[in-house]
Amino acid sequence: MPGASPDTSDVDASGVTVDSDPVTDVDLRRLRDLSYLLDDSIRLPGGYRIGIEPLIGLLPVVGDGVGLAISAYVFAVAARAGVPRATLGRVAVILWLDAVVGSVPLLGDLFDAYWKANLRTANLLDARVADPASAVADRRYLRRVAVVALALTLVVVAVVVALAWWAATRVGVIG
Repeated sequence: MPGASPDTSDVDASGVTVDSDPVTDVDLRRLRDLSYLLDDSIRLPGGYRIGIEPLIGLLPVVGDGVGLAISAYVFAVAARAGVPRATLGRVAVILWLDAVVGSVPLLGDLFDAYWKANLRTANLLDARVADPASAVADRRYLRRVAVVALALTLVVVAVVVALAWWAATRVGVIG
């Protein structure tokens, strides 16, 4: 009907009508596509798959910065989807571990190829959003987790910068 708002409700397996947020659905679909690109889009000989994230991570500093920006997007999608606070905590831990270990030159890139943090979080979010009983988030907890995640990210960046500075002074690049 012209002028009517689109129907944003779905019927679950039990026949109950459930409202779905089309913005969240689009975000989750984008996250799944991005996760595939970053973690699983390239087939290696032997059948193992990697994505472009470990390759981007090979670029000093810039690669890790791109990874952190993607992690922030993933966390924002998780928060917007309204997943339970325990799920947000798991997402934060997965992304933080990926950032910390991923910042180690070369070994971190191998870890990224194995860990596939983006696929882990996308699968976790799909599982939680599919369960309507667990879709309510505690906003105060979300703010605390976001602050802690930001603080941990700043600590990781500070440590990486300090190590790079130390290495540059030892080699003699910086007087």
